[in-house]
Amino acid sequence: MSANNSKPTIQFLGAAGTVTGSRFLLSCGDTKVMIDCGLFQGLKELRLKNWEPLAVDPAEIDAVILSHAHLDHCGYLPRLVKDGFTGNIFSTKFTARLAEVILRDSARIQVEDAAYAAKKKFSKHNPPLALYNEEDAINAIRRFREQDFGVRVQAAEQTFVTFRPSGHILGAATLEVEFFGKRLMFTGDLGRSEHPLLVSMGHIPAGHFDAVVTESTYGDREHVVPTTDFEDAIKRTVARGGSVLIPAFAVDRTEVILVKLRELMEQGLIPKVPIYADSPMALKALAFYRNAIDEGSAEIRAEVRDAWRGRDPFDPGTLVELVSVEESKTINDPTEPCIIISASGMGTGGRVVHHLRQMLPKAKHTVLLVGYQAIGTRGRALVDGAEEVRMHGEMVPVKASIGQIGSFSVHADANELIEWLGAANPAPGKVFVVHGEAGAAETLADRIKSQLGWPSHVPHDGELAQL
Repeated sequence: MSANNSKPTIQFLGAAGTVTGSRFLLSCGDTKVMIDCGLFQGLKELRLKNWEPLAVDPAEIDAVILSHAHLDHCGYLPRLVKDGFTGNIFSTKFTARLAEVILRDSARIQVEDAAYAAKKKFSKHNPPLALYNEEDAINAIRRFREQDFGVRVQAAEQTFVTFRPSGHILGAATLEVEFFGKRLMFTGDLGRSEHPLLVSMGHIPAGHFDAVVTESTYGDREHVVPTTDFEDAIKRTVARGGSVLIPAFAVDRTEVILVKLRELMEQGLIPKVPIYADSPMALKALAFYRNAIDEGSAEIRAEVRDAWRGRDPFDPGTLVELVSVEESKTINDPTEPCIIISASGMGTGGRVVHHLRQMLPKAKHTVLLVGYQAIGTRGRALVDGAEEVRMHGEMVPVKASIGQIGSFSVHADANELIEWLGAANPAPGKVFVVHGEAGAAETLADRIKSQLGWPSHVPHDGELAQL
């Protein structure tokens, strides 16, 4: 069947009924283009999906278009390349730069975790395997093709994409995709107007969209009004001689937290204690944010560019950047009050797991969770009040104080999503609601129907829809 007389379709190969694993396949005849290519995270049943073969042979995919560099949107790329994908990966400049850091780190962690599991003999696999290694990650990185915002580029046969800032993380974009005569909008992850560093997402482009594919991470809730909970928790912990551990996503969340800590210390609202940034990936990402500010990137708010070019908005004078594993080990069991920011944000891997293991059993410490905690993650278990959590094959008691701070989210909430979508003119042909847990996606879909009067649908995993 030729591409010209077949009908374009979209298949939802991830982020359908869950908030991770974003993978959407556009097909028409022999042309296949994947929008995002992320890892499943959280529940074991979801993580196991990373090992399942795709519904399409990766060698048949012509191109991948990437909205941004978070692992649940780009983390499957090394496996895709390992399994035969030879096309180009289209993204913005900073998405490509950050994705290189994230994919190399992901490969390293998977290899290390497999080796640790083999050593401790707590894996059911013999030998324990990694989904991919650093060579696979490097091979994927070589396929990136950096694009400018606002420029229409061809990605495959009768496939064009225009990237526009989404305000979520550095480099993040909404994707306007033209595919065999159909005009589509993929939100990726939409940011918020309150981001302290990045410009907010622009309006949805004018003109008719045959379909909009929107995220719904916070589709059933509104963000909390900012409170003093963050600084209060830090002050209480320091006063009792404890330390604060903040599991934070290495890209963007670490930067946002550091800006806030600097402001609070400068205003005298929290004590000036050492701040340890303990994530090689976060430190590399931090360098890209500093570069973006210094070079006057249009992604950075004008007031930030003007005030901080040539200066460091992330350091109140107490910031210590820990690069090596040996340096990280020195703060596993802190004896003097400090603040530790370490990845991953949901406590699922990386150096933060070792800090959690040492600090959770001690009542003087506090763990502050500052981002979305997916079902099945350690972070979610802690938020839900778990009295013990499993780490490296052992159950670790939870005696430390646990707090969740909602004001640091860089995802648009339900009202912000409705407002952004509602500016579409004319109304889109249909709306697919993805990247949300069951409940959140359904709630947003219902609001789209009732408030905007548009047809909306929550696709199931693997669903194929005609465009």
